[in-house]
Amino acid sequence: MQRRLAAIVQADVVGYSRLIGLDEEGTLARLRAHREEAIDNKIAEHHGRIVTTMGDGLLLEFHSVVNAVRCAISIQAGMAARNAGLSDDERLEFRIGVHPGDVVVDGDDIHGDAVNVAARLKALADPGGICLSRAARDQVLDRIDVTLEDQGEVEVKNIARPIQVFKIATESNAAPRGLARIPKFHRYGIAAVVAAVMVFYSYDIWLGN
Repeated sequence: MQRRLAAIVQADVVGYSRLIGLDEEGTLARLRAHREEAIDNKIAEHHGRIVTTMGDGLLLEFHSVVNAVRCAISIQAGMAARNAGLSDDERLEFRIGVHPGDVVVDGDDIHGDAVNVAARLKALADPGGICLSRAARDQVLDRIDVTLEDQGEVEVKNIARPIQVFKIATESNAAPRGLARIPKFHRYGIAAVVAAVMVFYSYDIWLGN
């Protein structure tokens, strides 16, 4: 067996068992269509390799962490567009984990700590989201224009050391802007003050002062 460095991507569909239980044939058909029309071609475009498929899951290998992360972003953007307007029972949302490391090559298959870490990162990702390890973050920092949110070190099953996790911010989990940054009860207070000022000046104008 040989060893090599690789960027590993693990992906699966959120709530796949529930969707299969609701509509097995429809779910399988939609997953097949997504793969054929929007996923497999993106993997090829970014010079990745499909190592194995496991029902709803994908294990991918890339030579470049940058390509791996760009591919993950492209897949999630494409899936968001394809899911637009669908009901919760029709949507297929992937969660993705990316980690670079040393892998053991066994024919066309790969094994090792890097594969396991990528799987744990995938499990921490939000629906439609991507989680990176610190090693992946360090290689894409300043090379890909995305916002990375540090989730701190996380203890995960069957990994001896904590993993520092970084989440790629999307429209659904990006930091709020403007008044949205302010806690809700503070926003209510601000609104009340503004309303009181408006009433005061309206009353003042009405009296002709």
